[in-house]
Amino acid sequence: MTLNLDTLSRKELETLRADVEKALSRVGARELKAARDAAAKAAAEFGFSLDELTSGPKAPKAKAAAKYRNPADDFQTWSGRGRKPQWIKDAEDAGKDIASFAI
Repeated sequence: MTLNLDTLSRKELETLRADVEKALSRVGARELKAARDAAAKAAAEFGFSLDELTSGPKAPKAKAAAKYRNPADDFQTWSGRGRKPQWIKDAEDAGKDIASFAI
């Protein structure tokens, strides 16, 4: 399709420009959908969803603050979450109250 733009009026050129912009928008939307579909297919081949790949790495959770400290070793602490450390278990077996280890 050959079009001599020099023979067109200003109104015809503006109409042509509007039509080209609409066509470009439609083509862009089609290409974007095709790219997303191809990416989703490639991700599925590796056992992932596209959302899993595009969400990025998850931020690590902040470590819980220590609530208890071993008086025999200041480097041994416990947040009160999860399994009790052996030094807490040993102290409780010896009859000590866990509150005595609170920081």
